[in-house]
Amino acid sequence: MAELNKMQEQIKKRMLKVKSILITLPKPETEKSPYFDLAKKYNLKIDFRSFIHVEGVPARDFRKDKINLSDFQSIIFTSRNSVDHFFRICEEMRHEPSVDLKYFCLSENIALYLQKYTQYRKRKIFFGKQTTADLTDVLKKHTGDKFLYPCSDLATEDAMKFLETNGYDFTPAVLYKTVVSDLSDLADVFYDIIAFFSPSSIQSLYTNFPSFTQNNTRIATFGANTSKAVTDKDLIVDISVPSPESPSMVMALENYIKKIPK
Repeated sequence: MAELNKMQEQIKKRMLKVKSILITLPKPETEKSPYFDLAKKYNLKIDFRSFIHVEGVPARDFRKDKINLSDFQSIIFTSRNSVDHFFRICEEMRHEPSVDLKYFCLSENIALYLQKYTQYRKRKIFFGKQTTADLTDVLKKHTGDKFLYPCSDLATEDAMKFLETNGYDFTPAVLYKTVVSDLSDLADVFYDIIAFFSPSSIQSLYTNFPSFTQNNTRIATFGANTSKAVTDKDLIVDISVPSPESPSMVMALENYIKKIPK
């Protein structure tokens, strides 16, 4: 308890005025992003820079895993990246996905994204709210299927664990890899707040800047795994998302700025 109180007091002392924020994600494609509204409302400089990027696994390397795409009746998509790289690898291997293939997507957004590659209304497409567990009821109706699980080399353990625990016949297929981006141009740039969204981004920070010191830079994290990656480096998490009062990063940043003493 004493250690927790000490940490909270330390965080409180670090609540200094915020003028600049770095979001470690790609810049939004439209001007309707709430980040832009936040910048305008509080006169902030908000920059976007992805600390990691995705590179596809070439077909020649995928073949080494000896996965026959024709063996599967169902596919589980956990992200748009998994959709993009599944259809990319199909094209590179000249494999035409069967019209009877079933697609199980973690969210409706991912399901709708399939329209980029296939006729949505003519396919068997199922989706949940945000997690593999959301698909429990519909997956139970297809327990006899062989599932392909397109993923990165950093596949989410929660989804894999769910499929294993419930006895589904699935095969992970590493179709893309998460790669550290070159951030050398940020060497002499300071931000009041840096927002991280994955442990890989923390890894990228230290790959690019091995001697990074936090000083007065506030760190915002999304998700428990990201927070742990920060504290494992003996850094302070000033803003943790999600929380009951701040379910989104934008909301958390605004609530933090509001609490700063005038």
